[in-house]
Amino acid sequence: MILRMSKLFVRTLREDPVDAEVPSHRLLVRAGYIRRAAPGIYSWLPLGLRVYKKVENIVREEMNAIGAQELQFPALLPREPYEATGRWTDYGAGIFRLKDRKGNDYLLGPTHEEMFTLVVKELYSSYKDLPVWLYQIQTKYRDEARPRAGLIRGREFVMKDSYSFDIDDAGLDASYAAHREAYIRTFERFGFDYVIVKATSGAMGGSKSEEFLASSPVGEDTYVRCTKCDYAANVEAVQVRPPAPVAYDDAPAAHAEDTPDTPTIQTLVDHLNAAFPREDRPWNAGDTLKNVLVVLKHADGTREPLAIGLPGDREVDQKRLEGMLEPTEVEAMDEKDFAKYPSLVKGYIGPAELGEKSESGIRYLVDPRIVEGTRWVTGANVHGSHVLDLVAGRDFTPDGTIEAAEVRDGDPCPNCDDGTLETARGIEMGHIFQLGRKYADALGLQVLDENGKLVTVTMGSYGIGVSRAVPVIAEDNHDELGLIWPREVAPADVHLVATGKDAAVFEAASKLADDLSAAGLDVIYDDRPKVSPGVKFKDAELIGVPTIVTVGRGLADGNVEVKDRRSGERTDVPVGDAVTHLVGVVRS
Repeated sequence: MILRMSKLFVRTLREDPVDAEVPSHRLLVRAGYIRRAAPGIYSWLPLGLRVYKKVENIVREEMNAIGAQELQFPALLPREPYEATGRWTDYGAGIFRLKDRKGNDYLLGPTHEEMFTLVVKELYSSYKDLPVWLYQIQTKYRDEARPRAGLIRGREFVMKDSYSFDIDDAGLDASYAAHREAYIRTFERFGFDYVIVKATSGAMGGSKSEEFLASSPVGEDTYVRCTKCDYAANVEAVQVRPPAPVAYDDAPAAHAEDTPDTPTIQTLVDHLNAAFPREDRPWNAGDTLKNVLVVLKHADGTREPLAIGLPGDREVDQKRLEGMLEPTEVEAMDEKDFAKYPSLVKGYIGPAELGEKSESGIRYLVDPRIVEGTRWVTGANVHGSHVLDLVAGRDFTPDGTIEAAEVRDGDPCPNCDDGTLETARGIEMGHIFQLGRKYADALGLQVLDENGKLVTVTMGSYGIGVSRAVPVIAEDNHDELGLIWPREVAPADVHLVATGKDAAVFEAASKLADDLSAAGLDVIYDDRPKVSPGVKFKDAELIGVPTIVTVGRGLADGNVEVKDRRSGERTDVPVGDAVTHLVGVVRS
């Protein structure tokens, strides 16, 4: 195939779009791959669609290779299945809901677990039918509050979602392993750096869960890796290894002390070191117990206060907290909410007024580091006063624990004794879950086992961000001049540039384009007669095809120039050998 620039529906831009935040967004727009239609919604232009289709085909090939079968559900979905699983409400404002002319409720599909479950229920009834692996590559819709970074986080996107259906947990383990290996092969072919990390299942439910994250400084996800072992996890899934309980038989009784003008952790620590110096070491923020109050906004519209206790040298990580409580939304407690609890003194809140059995009745969850016997300095619920030597398990008992504190570089590894954690950023590209029987139970998916007994089917769920893969590949494959596509997803095999005004140059370039196409290569041919060589070269570098061929002054010596876009290496090749040489380069 030959795409002639004189006819190709593309306009390159020299300036970055004003709303572009990340390199992939800037370059995909500037190189004529995508155009913005609305916030979080983009059109694929011809070059962009070619890259997208190649990405889609990689996903399809690897899914077909493990025996998964492709189908296609509608994007417009009825309310009833999502009502049955509770997700019509649980999704809250995150989905697009609409009514037809008769007043019936529908939604634009954010994900299709319910539809997959129901179609298997309708068609299969015996253990002999299982296992079965089904997938689709389908457009999804989510009402993102803050769409950003072009295609990386949008309101309309394409996802490959597949589901496994097994008679028992051993079958689910095998299905999960097969999908995991298929994902590894898929991401290797995409051509960007990635890491597999332990993850939470969130609103999807289920047990075992892993994410495939593309390593990127512009990623919204933070993950950690151990410096010694192979442990890796999304910060939302990191589980702190609690310290051993501490004996407190000789601990002094808790005592309230005046601590005027100490509403913050730092002012409190400064006061403690001045007024109550320790003999062993100075007081620090980690000796204090900070109590943070938030409000949970449940899908049914109710609001529930929640208190979180954590060491004073840690902050609450909003994403970790939301991950623990998903799909419930979380917001800080405001003055109006505080006014409902007069026993709480802002800046001096302590455990005595927290917990389901306290006067406030506010549920109180603490960081796992706050174990029995640990001693703390915390608020006395009196303005200008704190309690010292408050012992967990003796003086207060929380309602439970929660993983909500920030994870930091240097934290001990939860998996080994010697390693520490280091943090990095990534973009979620794939997520695999062992769903178990959550959706099968809700929708009544049962089959007869070999004994003729009805059993509930167990499920796995496996997603890949297909449209997101395009910008993620671009994030990892560009330089200051433009895009540099990996060959397997590039919009063409060769970008052929004819320079100058000599008719012989254009005749030779046109013949070379025809010969390359006849040899099975896809060619972008810049045949524009009145465009300067400088503009053509800039466009070729911006568009990012991995091999650039120039037909120009060297033709007088019987040569064309072949440039490797990634390395910048240039090679003069005789015209008569050009097709053979380029076929070898492309297919090597």
